[in-house]
Amino acid sequence: MILIFSPHKSILCLMIVSFCLIGFLCLESARGQSNAEADSVSYFEGLMEQADTPEDFEKARSWLNRYYREKVNYDETLIPDYQLPDPLITEAGRTVEDRAAWISERRPEILEMFEHYVYGKVPEFDYEVIYKTRSIDPEALGGKATRKQVAVLFDENRPDLAVEILIYLPNHAPKPVPAMMGLNFYGNQAVHSDDGIRMSEKWMRPNENIGIRNNRATDETRGVYSERWQVEKILERGYALVTAYAGDIDPDEYNRMHQGVRSLVYNEQNKQTEPASDEWGTLAAWAWGLSRMLDYLETDEKIDHQRTAVMGHSRLGKAALWAGAADERFAIVISNNSGCGGAALSSRRFGETIGVINTSFPHWFTKNFNLFNGREETLPVDQHMLLSLIAPRPLYVASAVEDRWADPEGEFLSAREASPVYELFGLQRLPASSMPEIDNPVMGTIGYHIRSGGHAVTAYDWEKYLDFADKFFND
Repeated sequence: MILIFSPHKSILCLMIVSFCLIGFLCLESARGQSNAEADSVSYFEGLMEQADTPEDFEKARSWLNRYYREKVNYDETLIPDYQLPDPLITEAGRTVEDRAAWISERRPEILEMFEHYVYGKVPEFDYEVIYKTRSIDPEALGGKATRKQVAVLFDENRPDLAVEILIYLPNHAPKPVPAMMGLNFYGNQAVHSDDGIRMSEKWMRPNENIGIRNNRATDETRGVYSERWQVEKILERGYALVTAYAGDIDPDEYNRMHQGVRSLVYNEQNKQTEPASDEWGTLAAWAWGLSRMLDYLETDEKIDHQRTAVMGHSRLGKAALWAGAADERFAIVISNNSGCGGAALSSRRFGETIGVINTSFPHWFTKNFNLFNGREETLPVDQHMLLSLIAPRPLYVASAVEDRWADPEGEFLSAREASPVYELFGLQRLPASSMPEIDNPVMGTIGYHIRSGGHAVTAYDWEKYLDFADKFFND
């Protein structure tokens, strides 16, 4: 046999071989990079978990935070395929077909999973409750309201742990009145310019733009967030406003637990200095504090504690949802732009993700929650199941169109997917199968709106929350 080689064919063969070799080398390089990346993630995860010094912890946290933030996605076409756990199928595979089975079996099962993997269980510990009335002004806000300020203490030897509650009661409304309760970010004095409000003296996150100096509030902070609270509007509608600074309960920084209520549990005397891997983080501490505020309302004859709605914005929206899930005394639960770890589905990995939130705020959740950084598909619960725990009580979820970090679509879908549990009680589901138009709320027993604007609480939001509360409290 005589083989004749064409120069053109030889060149073509060489090109094919070259392309194959380049492709192989690129694939091997990618594999190498992938393996190296995985090794780095594993290394820094281990370092963050077992760090011996604050410097090592911060080194690991910062590296992982950059890593997860570089992967943040805002493209709906890049959302991974995912399958949500069914809130009506038990861990044993049985379908929940009636409310009795939900109450006795499935609800406790879901609640326990959220405690174990996400927010953390509150350990049993001894504490006392002391209520101290700081002041009462029956002619506050030009006679429109009675302003009451009450401190809740849990140890008479620890006045630094006082939760300072600010209450405004509408003077024109017959008592007892329903209440809107929520935590605030920078002290009670920030919710209104009323100079009778006690100035918070607690540690605060830095924010010089609103008057926080050296981690303390100044007079500049008075009323700086009044738009977020709409005090007069709430009072006009016949509701009391009840609020307290979140930092009174637990400071919002991972190395300040000893300044909050969790220090009653983790101290040298108890021989346990930090939470176990399945015990409460700051979000659960805030939720616990909201329940203690509700305890106080049960003693106030001018407030109908059985008609108390709990509302929270952003991280405090996450806390409000968990408070409402864990404490069924809250009659209505409202989430405003609560996002990841709040109302938004984690499985979508849109905007803020589990990896980002755990490495940005390592004190918020359980240590167990870190197991799901970048591994959302392995988490046995998702946030629609958290919302289902509110049933049969009314639930309202709100988003903002410019707040893509909080994943408005994921918040809507979460509310929609909680609907089957409400239907189990014969209640109206979320009355929308797809995202409603902007500034066009829908209200069943589950309500939802997406408004124009960004990450905030606005007068529009409050108008809809009060409309929703009227729908159930005024029947």
